[in-house]
Amino acid sequence: MSLAGILFLFFGILLSIAIHEIGHMVPAKKFGVKVTQYMVGFGPTLWSKVKGDTEYGVKAIPLGGYIRMIGMIPPANRPQKSNGRFSQIAEEARLQSLSEITPGDENRVFYKLSTPKKLVVMIGGPFMNLVLAFLIFTVAFVGLGVPAATNQVREVVQCLPSEINLSGECEIGATASPATLAGIQNGDIIKSIGGTPVSNWTEVGQAISEADTRDFALTPIVVERDGQNISLRAEIVLVTRPASQGVPETQSPYLGISPEVKMQRESIEEVFVVMANITTATGQAILSLPARIGDLFGAAFLGEQRDPEGLVGVVGVTRVGGEIAAADLPASWRFVQLLLLLGSMNMALFLFNMIPLLPLDGGHVAGALYEGARRQLAKLFRKPTPGPADVAKMLPIAYSMASVLLVLGLLLIYVDLVNPIRLGG
Repeated sequence: MSLAGILFLFFGILLSIAIHEIGHMVPAKKFGVKVTQYMVGFGPTLWSKVKGDTEYGVKAIPLGGYIRMIGMIPPANRPQKSNGRFSQIAEEARLQSLSEITPGDENRVFYKLSTPKKLVVMIGGPFMNLVLAFLIFTVAFVGLGVPAATNQVREVVQCLPSEINLSGECEIGATASPATLAGIQNGDIIKSIGGTPVSNWTEVGQAISEADTRDFALTPIVVERDGQNISLRAEIVLVTRPASQGVPETQSPYLGISPEVKMQRESIEEVFVVMANITTATGQAILSLPARIGDLFGAAFLGEQRDPEGLVGVVGVTRVGGEIAAADLPASWRFVQLLLLLGSMNMALFLFNMIPLLPLDGGHVAGALYEGARRQLAKLFRKPTPGPADVAKMLPIAYSMASVLLVLGLLLIYVDLVNPIRLGG
C-alpha cells in the first residue's frame, strides 16, 4: 500500500506537469506558432515520437517539463554592442533562437503574437493546474466526501481526564464522567445540548463550552437512540487541560464523549474556501522563502528538526503519499487524502509559476504586459509602434533564477531523503 501511494502521487504529479504543458502548447499551435518539442521531464530522453512539427517525449528527470516554441526571443531592434558578459549571453541566445526559424516559418514565431495571445499561451499552463486542482477538490469534497467528526457518539469516556492512566484506562475508584452519569451510550446521536440543536461535532463542542458548569447545575441533553429521542440531564464540569505545544494549561467544560468520524460530502463552496486558504498559505510561504531555505539547510546539514509546515519536494510528497496509503484507516479516507494532496500540489504549481520572474511563466506574462503597455502608450502619444520586448536582455536574471531553483530542488531532494517529513511529526 505504501508503494501504491508513492506511485499514485508520482504519476499524478507527472500527469499534472503534462497537462500544464498542454495548456501552453494547444493555444500556441492554435495561434499558428510552431512548437518543435513537447517534453515531460528534463535530461536524457527516454522516449520520443515526432508527429507533424512536434517531437513528443518523456525525459529521465521528472522534475518539470517544457515546450519549445520558435521565436521566443525577437531579433534586436538595432545593432547590439557585445562588450560585457551579459550582452554576450543575450546575443548568443538571440542568435540561437533565430537559428531555429527555418525558411517559411517567419510568421510562425512567438514574438509576433499580439499581447493578448501571448498572455493566453503563457497563462495557459498554470491555468490548467488551477482547473485540475478545482476538479480534484470537487471530486474529493463534493463527490466522495471527507472524514468529518459527527454528532454521533463513538465512545463514552468512563471517567475524568485527570484520572486516566498511561494505558488509557480509568484508575481504580475514578470519578465517573458526566456523560456516564447522565446515561449517554455509544452510538447515541446528540440532537441538542442545553436546548441548542446540534448537527455536527463543532456544534456539539460549542454547546458544551457554553454549558453551565456550576455545582449541581444540570444541562438537558436530547439524544436519538434506536430511532427515538431520549431526554437526559448531565452535570457538565470544568476540567484542567495540561499545557502542550506552547498552549498554557486551561480549564474547560467537559462532558466525556468522543465523536464518530464519517465521510461527509461538502458543498461546492467548501472547494473555493480550501483553494483560497491554500492561496494564502502558499503566498506566505513564498514571501518567507529565504527563512524557509535556511530551515532546510539546518535540517539537511546541522541536524535540526524538520519543520512539518516547511517546504517539501517531489520526493517528500510521494513519501507522504506512501505513508497515507499505508495508514491504518479506511480505504476511502486514504484515497481522499491522496486526492487532496495532489490537488494541493496543483494549486502550488499554479501559484509558483505565476511569480513574475523569468524563467517562470509569470515572468513571460510580465514581459507581455510590459510590451502591451509600451504599445498602448505609443499609440496614445502617436509615436511609432515599438517592436517586441527584448527578452534576451532579461536572460541573465532568468539564468540566475533557474540556478537558484535548481539548487533549491536538489536541496529539497536531499533533505527529503535524509530528514523527511513524516505524518504525525
